[in-house]
Amino acid sequence: PGPLTLDRGAAGSRQQVWALSSQLLAAILDSMRKQEVWTGGEASQAHSTGSPAEQVKALVDLLAWKGSQGGQTPQVPDRTPDSPLGPRSNDSRIRRYREALLSRMGSGPELTGPPPRLASLLLVEGLTDLQLREEHDFTQVEATRGQQRPARPIGLDRLFLPLSRVSIPPRISITVGVAGMGKTTLVRHFVRLWAQGQVGRDFLLVLPLTFRDLNVHEKLSADRLLRSVFPNTGEAGLDVATQARVLLVLDGLDECKTPLDFSNTVACTDPKKEIQVDHLITNIVRGNLFPKVSVWITSRPSVAGQIPGGLVDRMTEIRGFTEEEIKVCLEQVFPEEQTLLGQVLSQVQADKALYLMCTVPAFCNLTGAALGHMCRSRPALQDAELWPPRTLCELYSWYFRMALSREGQEKGKVSPRIEQVAHGGRKMVGTLGRLAFHGLVKRKYVFYEQDMKAFGVDLTLLQGALCSCFLQREETLASSVAYCFTHLSLQEFVAAAYYYSASRRAIFDLFTESGMSWPRLGFLTHFRSAALRAMQAEDGRLDVFLRFLSGLLSPRVNALLAGSLLAQGEHQSYRAQVAELLQGYLHRDTAVCARAVNVLHCLNELQHTELVRSMAEAMESGALARLTGPAHRAALAYLLQVSDTCARETNLSLCLSQGVLQSLLPQLLYCRSLRWAWVVGQGMSRTWNGSSFHCVPWVSHLVCDNKVPKLHPVFF
Repeated sequence: PGPLTLDRGAAGSRQQVWALSSQLLAAILDSMRKQEVWTGGEASQAHSTGSPAEQVKALVDLLAWKGSQGGQTPQVPDRTPDSPLGPRSNDSRIRRYREALLSRMGSGPELTGPPPRLASLLLVEGLTDLQLREEHDFTQVEATRGQQRPARPIGLDRLFLPLSRVSIPPRISITVGVAGMGKTTLVRHFVRLWAQGQVGRDFLLVLPLTFRDLNVHEKLSADRLLRSVFPNTGEAGLDVATQARVLLVLDGLDECKTPLDFSNTVACTDPKKEIQVDHLITNIVRGNLFPKVSVWITSRPSVAGQIPGGLVDRMTEIRGFTEEEIKVCLEQVFPEEQTLLGQVLSQVQADKALYLMCTVPAFCNLTGAALGHMCRSRPALQDAELWPPRTLCELYSWYFRMALSREGQEKGKVSPRIEQVAHGGRKMVGTLGRLAFHGLVKRKYVFYEQDMKAFGVDLTLLQGALCSCFLQREETLASSVAYCFTHLSLQEFVAAAYYYSASRRAIFDLFTESGMSWPRLGFLTHFRSAALRAMQAEDGRLDVFLRFLSGLLSPRVNALLAGSLLAQGEHQSYRAQVAELLQGYLHRDTAVCARAVNVLHCLNELQHTELVRSMAEAMESGALARLTGPAHRAALAYLLQVSDTCARETNLSLCLSQGVLQSLLPQLLYCRSLRWAWVVGQGMSRTWNGSSFHCVPWVSHLVCDNKVPKLHPVFF
């Protein structure tokens, strides 16, 4: 009897507590309604949710949402059996999430009226051989001459739908594009269209994330990942990820601070367990976490190969600008300057290499800005030989001069002289150059405030017009700030300028961040170190850096940047020695590799063109058979890539031996409209786009056309 009496008393006290809690909760809800924190209908809906515990949870959910959305107030969703968050069309939380996405994605011109280029993608079967070998983006554009491989177009509205009646929707989709091709713009455009209900109607949720957002976390769980994009979901959020169709967008795999390693990742199936971010991504891709969630990843081609092809259900590629789209892009750069537009457009069309690179939208904008400034400054040029630019480094030197002029105008100088803002230019290179250089060496392309402080970057300096031409600032979902160069090539240019200047006083290897190494004295020693590392980097990530470093020795570049970025006549005495050093690398390999062709690009930047000119003359006179050394083979491969005339009019089978053609094969496979033949012996095998083909026992005739090599048996 005693214990029974105590239990009854406890039950009665519990009822009094619940009654008091209900009264207190009602008072809180009434006070919030009077302060217009939420409406009366929302208050009554929360009050009738169920037990006091559920009512308190609803109130806590509201306050959590208010804190994450900056004052936006969601309605508590109706809990119905058919969906964890209520009916898809009537769920107020989903509606408010769509509104928040529209606000977050902005309303820039590239989103309100994107070009037709982003209305559809190219459906491809996989990565090409160049992409699998992780070649530099510039190398990929140059080797393929800006031409897209034959592929089937697919519209954004069908991007995640089955391709036929008997197929299923893709779970893992990858979209590739070189740096500056518009991958982030594409993602923003798609998310905006989804929020407006125009595409992806079968997705209940689209969760856009960038690897810039993920890099701020050391460890993360799948649950926290979901909450970071769609806050205040509670257990219902995990239910949505397992029951409804959800699209998780991961933009910028190439910016992930840790490469994905699918061979050494421990499986994880607990969505609430915090693991390393790269392990989390690999487990999501493998299907260990969120197996029913569709995943869309964007990446540069050289990094997309981190994901095993067997896990990828659909791969698409963003196509580059056409000739008409290049013109439209430049018209947007010069909307009211038709004369200037004509001058810039004629300059782009006259230079085949420049035109090919302008198929990349970001590079086209950069080129337009640099050439526009060059044309405006042409009347004031003391040396007429500085116009027009002949090399990549010269083009970027004009871009740097444009940035300096904007810095001067910001300080109130209507017509500033380069010398007046030269100090600012050297300070910028010293500040950002070290950051850019070590980031390039470590494959780091996104920087955060802790990185800026570690490299001694003055954050107040980043607010000037000069730095704004090179660096862009972006806030992440975690309320941190991320910085990145407006284009990868600008990071490489600034890094090369820093290395060029720092090598004058450095006594240790600049590639060693700690600064401790065997003593290295003199510019030539440091240049040899940079060239050696670039040649040893199989992925070619230092190729363009070495081009810029070589180009800074050019007399024309020195004349453009003298006093602003470079000291007058600095390192000019080393030009001939550097040219000799670079040519020495051409005699080492039997086969002509991409690194050897890049050496020819470096010699061109250095304005040392004797080797290439002699090969061009031999091709015109039909005397190629006499020039078959390793250096001449590399020069021939270079000419066949950069010159349409050489590739179109040369029949290599008439003047080169089988051994020479065999050494050229790695580069010739990417030359278009090339008439050449190679008689191969028995049992020899080669590769094309990663697929092996084997020569038949009889003699075969290998012909390269506009698509892929074909084997034609030749009978005796």
